[in-house]
Amino acid sequence: MIALLIAGGFSLAFTRFLTPLFIRLFRRIGWGQFIRDDGPQSHHTKRGTPTMGGIVFLVGAFLGYLVGHWVAGVPWTMVGVLVFGMAFGLGLVGFVDDFAKIRRQRSLGIGGWTKIAGQVIVGTVFAVFAITENFRDENDLTPASTLISGVRDIDWLNLFAFGSVVGFVLFVVWVNVITTSTSNAVNVTDGLDGLASGAAIFAISAYIFIGFWQANQSCFNENVIGSSTFYKCYEVRDPLDLAVAAAALCGALVGFLWWNTSPAKIFMGDTGSMGLGGALAALAIMTRTELLLILVAGLFIIVTGSVIIQRAYFKVTKWRFGQGRRVFLMSPLQHHFELKGWAEITIVVRFWLIAALFVAAGVGAFYLEWASR
Repeated sequence: MIALLIAGGFSLAFTRFLTPLFIRLFRRIGWGQFIRDDGPQSHHTKRGTPTMGGIVFLVGAFLGYLVGHWVAGVPWTMVGVLVFGMAFGLGLVGFVDDFAKIRRQRSLGIGGWTKIAGQVIVGTVFAVFAITENFRDENDLTPASTLISGVRDIDWLNLFAFGSVVGFVLFVVWVNVITTSTSNAVNVTDGLDGLASGAAIFAISAYIFIGFWQANQSCFNENVIGSSTFYKCYEVRDPLDLAVAAAALCGALVGFLWWNTSPAKIFMGDTGSMGLGGALAALAIMTRTELLLILVAGLFIIVTGSVIIQRAYFKVTKWRFGQGRRVFLMSPLQHHFELKGWAEITIVVRFWLIAALFVAAGVGAFYLEWASR
């Protein structure tokens, strides 16, 4: 508990008080946001705002995680390293994309397939470390499970049912589906001041509760073994440390949001949005709540869905009628409401509320499953 509180508090203080230094540094080296010409006209005033702010809160969160363990006198774990490894790995892919935009002075960075290739590489490395036999702990648990999980592992959805080789391939594919989907979903949602960072605070905070509760009800907790609730216990590797990692990320995001809220003094960029998506994916995989991510990340999924619907409808109508038609004035969804005349801050706050409701539903479903067993 001490590590959790210190991690969150330190990372919050780091980003709250040191972000202005990074803003000045990024301005000096010319890391300013480039705005697409076909976007909402109101966004052109944001041209030149420092970007790649994900560097600030990812570094702040990792330092908070380390300081929390140092103060509490407890060692860091493999699961914590994997969470931040995924976040920094995908953050690096986002950084390359951001840097390409700045260098070329256009809104498009690296190609879409190049970005996906980077995500797949990071996701595959994560998958190998998460499931390899060499990283079993004293309870014979690997960081991730070979079973697909909902609010816990689902026994009849064993990826290794067809053998270890096929199972390993299926596991790597499954991890990459979660990783690329989540990182791209957060990336698409970023676009209004404070939108992605605020929504991510809600989503990642769910894993503070989930990790803490799983540690409290762990099959290896001495207070649970032999108790009347033992049959409800969770077989999750180091769940409390997953909660510490989530607390460090949330604290860093809260401090960053102080400067990222409208009018933003700094943007997280693809560096931040893809890093956050990676952290969310890693937390879902290692808490063994993979399908629950559909609720926890509900806002991100809706926004991404609006892009898919828009593109699919445009292509179908262009094939059918010779001219593409649109469902939304513009996608992603937040820009549709901008063009309808909604104020930016109104869209952001209402989307935050939607994100919070989805997270509440996800955490509620998680607890209800335990209570109703």
